[in-house]
Amino acid sequence: MKGLNDKQLEACCYTDGPLLILAGAGSGKTRVITHRIAYLIDELSVNPYNILAITFTNKAAKEMRERVDNIVGFGAESVWVSTFHSMCVRILRKHIECLGGTKDFTIYDTDEQKVVIREVLKYLSLDPKLYPEKAMLAAISKAKEEYMSPDDYEKVNATSFRDQQIAKVYREYQKRLRSNNAFDFDDLIYQTIFLFETNPDVLAEYQERFKYIMVDEYQDTNHTQFVLVKMLASKYRNLCVVGDDDQSIYKFRQARPDLFLSKYNTYKLKDNQKENEDLKIQLFKNFRSRKNVLDFTNIIFENLMTENPWEIEYSEEEYLNLGADYKEINQDLKIEINAIDLAEDIETEQENRIANFENTSNDFKEESVQEEEEHIQDIEIEAKYVAKRIKELVGE
Repeated sequence: MKGLNDKQLEACCYTDGPLLILAGAGSGKTRVITHRIAYLIDELSVNPYNILAITFTNKAAKEMRERVDNIVGFGAESVWVSTFHSMCVRILRKHIECLGGTKDFTIYDTDEQKVVIREVLKYLSLDPKLYPEKAMLAAISKAKEEYMSPDDYEKVNATSFRDQQIAKVYREYQKRLRSNNAFDFDDLIYQTIFLFETNPDVLAEYQERFKYIMVDEYQDTNHTQFVLVKMLASKYRNLCVVGDDDQSIYKFRQARPDLFLSKYNTYKLKDNQKENEDLKIQLFKNFRSRKNVLDFTNIIFENLMTENPWEIEYSEEEYLNLGADYKEINQDLKIEINAIDLAEDIETEQENRIANFENTSNDFKEESVQEEEEHIQDIEIEAKYVAKRIKELVGE
C-alpha cells in the first residue's frame, strides 16, 4: 500500500459490501483497483480465482492486467481481468449449448451485419430509403442494450407503424443470425443475461466464482451491462464500482451517466451495514497534471460540461504517483481563460441545417427518417463545436 494517500487507502481496504468510488481525472483510480486486488489476496487471503475486474476497452484491460501481474505476482493469472464483451464471449463459448448453439459461433462485424440487414429488407419488401441499414442497425442495437426482444420491441411500440416494421426487421435479423450460428456485438451481453436467466445453475456457478467484483469506468455502463453486473454480484454483494459521470464517453452506446448514482444505489446493503452508512469514497486529488492545467480543466467543467461540478484538487507532493514528469513552469506566466456559451452557436447551426433539410428531395422527408437523422446530426454538431471552441481556448 506504499504511495497511496488516505482516500486511496480507504478505498483499497473497504472490501465488505458495495462501494462506490467517485474518481476524478488523474486521481489514480486504476492504481486503487490494482492495489485493492493485491490487498484482497495478500491481506485477506482471498483466492485470486474469486476476483473479477471489468473495464471498457481492450487497452485498459491490458494495462490493468499488467499492473495486477506486477503487484500481485504469484497467482495473478487467476484474477479474471476483462472487458464486458470479452468476459461474455468466454462464458458463451463454454455454455452456448444451453441456448441451442455451438461453440464455434461467429461474431459478426458491422459489414456482415449490413449484409444481413440488406437481405432482410429485401425479404420484407421494405424500401431501404425509408428504412436505411444504418438506422435499422441502430434501432436493433438500442433495443438489445435495453434488453428488449423483438416481441418486447413490438409491444412497447404498438402505436407506431414505422416501429412495427422495425420489429419485423429485428425479428427476421435475429432469425438469420441464429441460422448462421452467429452473434453481433450487442448479442454478447444480451445472450449472456438470457443464459443466466434461463439457466440458474450457470448463474450460480459464476456467482460463486466471482465473490469480489470491481468495475472501472462505471459511468459508461448501459442497461444490460448494469443488469449483468447486478446478477453476478447479487449473492455476495462485494461489488466495487469506480467512475466519474463527468467523464462519460459512451452515450452513443446507450450509456447513462445520469443514472450513475441511482444504479449504484439499487445494490442491497449487507446485513452488517447500516442503512445510512456512507458507502461512497471520493478521490479528488490529481497526480497527473500541474495546477494551471487543472485550473483550466475546472473552468471547462464548470462552464461547458456539467451542471454540478466538483473541483479537482492539485497534489502538492514532489513526485507524481502515476510517473508523469514535467519541466518547471514559468511562475510569472499568467493564463486567462474566457468561458463561452455554445447554446446560441449550436442553435443557429441547427436552424440552418433544418432549413437545408427542407430543400432536399421528397423521398427523404418521411417524418421518422427526419427525426433519426436530426438526432444523429445534433450530436455531431455539439461535439464539433465543443472541440472547436476548446481548441480556440487552448490556443488563446
